[in-house]
Amino acid sequence: MGTTPLLLLIEGHAAGSESLEPALTRAGYQLRIVNTGAEAIEWLTEYTADLIIFDASTMRSSGIRNCQRIRKMAERTPIIHSRSITDDEDRSAGADIYLQRPYSGRKLLNRVRALLPADSDQEEIVRYGPLTLYRNKRSVEVDGRGEYILTPKLALLLETFIRHPNELLSRRKLMLDVWDTDFIGDTRTLDVHIRWIRECIETDPGKPRYLQTVRGKGYLLSVI
Repeated sequence: MGTTPLLLLIEGHAAGSESLEPALTRAGYQLRIVNTGAEAIEWLTEYTADLIIFDASTMRSSGIRNCQRIRKMAERTPIIHSRSITDDEDRSAGADIYLQRPYSGRKLLNRVRALLPADSDQEEIVRYGPLTLYRNKRSVEVDGRGEYILTPKLALLLETFIRHPNELLSRRKLMLDVWDTDFIGDTRTLDVHIRWIRECIETDPGKPRYLQTVRGKGYLLSVI
């Protein structure tokens, strides 16, 4: 079994009912909580975390400068920057994911899981660009936007695309690999499953960016 991830949570003294600690603790994570950016930087001089959450929404400032300093100290550590609804998003903070209050505990945990490396003893992962496919639990995470549960056929179809990036896949090949038939007299089933995948991975399913149709030939998955 893998070790329990250690999260560094930076939140103000006055977080109160807005504290993220209960949700993270219930999810089973180890926590180190500090109340200022300076305390976080001091802690990071001696220790390392698997993930850092900088909750500026519970502080008097945006925390941008401290977050930038933390990024320089912990170059490879994922960072989530949480800001108040009154603050504009500032991506110069160097975080991997930006959240704006209010948000649910579920949304926070989805983002945390998306950034943490999975326990290889429990989950098999296939990645391509912003797409992370969890094979065992049949779900996909896309660019930190949340996790989508897939049916067995959807998971197999998406995995087929991910394992053949930038490769034109014909309808016949997809029918053979996923439905174990090369009969393409009626491909409505394939078309419906393509639409469902787009609803999971595309920001605008009607104008797909990743899963593209090559008219008369098939489909191609590309994140370039």
